[in-house]
Amino acid sequence: MNQHKKAKTLLSLFLLCFVFLFGCQSSNDKTAQSQSSSEVKTENYSDMSFDDLKKKAEGTEVTFYGWGGDEQLNNWLKNVYAPHMKEKYNIKMNIVGMDIEDILNQMTNEKQADKKDSDIDMIWINGENFKTAKENDLLYGPFTSALPNFKQYINQDDNEVKQDFGYPIDGYEAPYGKAQLVMMKDSAKAPETPKNAQEFLEFAKAHPGQVTYPALPDFTGSAFVRNIIYEFVDPKKFTEMKDINKENVKKLIEPALAYLRELNPYLWNQGKSFPSSSTEQEKMYENGELIFHVSYGSFDNATGLEEGRYPEKSETFIFDKGTIGNTNYMGIAKNSGNIPGAMVAINEMMSPEMQLSRYKELKNIPVVDNDKLSKDQQQDFSEVKLGEGIISQEDLLKHRLPEPPSAFVPLIEEIWQEEVVGK
Repeated sequence: MNQHKKAKTLLSLFLLCFVFLFGCQSSNDKTAQSQSSSEVKTENYSDMSFDDLKKKAEGTEVTFYGWGGDEQLNNWLKNVYAPHMKEKYNIKMNIVGMDIEDILNQMTNEKQADKKDSDIDMIWINGENFKTAKENDLLYGPFTSALPNFKQYINQDDNEVKQDFGYPIDGYEAPYGKAQLVMMKDSAKAPETPKNAQEFLEFAKAHPGQVTYPALPDFTGSAFVRNIIYEFVDPKKFTEMKDINKENVKKLIEPALAYLRELNPYLWNQGKSFPSSSTEQEKMYENGELIFHVSYGSFDNATGLEEGRYPEKSETFIFDKGTIGNTNYMGIAKNSGNIPGAMVAINEMMSPEMQLSRYKELKNIPVVDNDKLSKDQQQDFSEVKLGEGIISQEDLLKHRLPEPPSAFVPLIEEIWQEEVVGK
């Protein structure tokens, strides 16, 4: 081989090696970039310091999805909470009202489409909807252990912090507010106050056609029926049941079903139909068509009186055994594009300042533990004027009954439709 050909061959080999080495390096760079991107997306924000979370959240927007039917709450979120978050953390809150079923459907569709940056960040959620979301891997978590207000002001031993309708929370949602079922009556027309289910039957007989409750599966109507069930069935029976199916549940609650059938003839429209929602029943109470109302807003009676919507002699009552209470929560969408912002926003909602504001303006039972507050903070909460015709928070909490495990709720609602309506 002559020198010219030899040089040409060596040059070709050199170029081939260069291309090969460059290609390998380029491939390695792309792999590294891909791994880096993956690491960023799967970053465990729960291991970050809260200061780092605040830095990541500053200047961002957080969407808060929840039921839009509570006008007073939505006004508070938009006019108090959102400006507070903007001023304190430079976080813009976008409040979106939507039914929880639609929220879950959107989250499911986004997951199936492998959408990485969901339009949903925070979610107002609880009960069977939380169970559905958690079991279908729609929620980010656990995250509550990273929130200083959760650790400082929330009672970690409270069963409602550990379980939501009997289902383990495991740090996937943080408490938002407490609710407890109460009943109201127009005392001018009905001076007697039922103390139990039997007396409630006599109450309905004395005021035929003027008493009813919302049709299930309305949230409040469903809770009222479960409360009636507790008049006949020990709540422990629900947690003890191993095989939860329709037949077993029906057998367990049959005494309550018999009672509800006995009650029907004295109800509005003789129990052939029921108000479609708690909102509809409330309007019937406001216009005097009913002398009885049931609500999950523990202090709603005071608000109704203040606004001149309720009868002048409207007052709250509960049964001697108590009424069902639960906590509603805030969760984070697993595919949220702003998990740090959602965590900061949730943490602030649990602050004594925001909980006190909700207590004053919305008359919601706070989720902060009074024993964990400073003396000045305790004084601030104790001085809140809740209004007329209510039961004190202390008395309500003494008569608070637990929700059954969420698996029972749809079965009870289905059985009620089959065994009570029109019977």
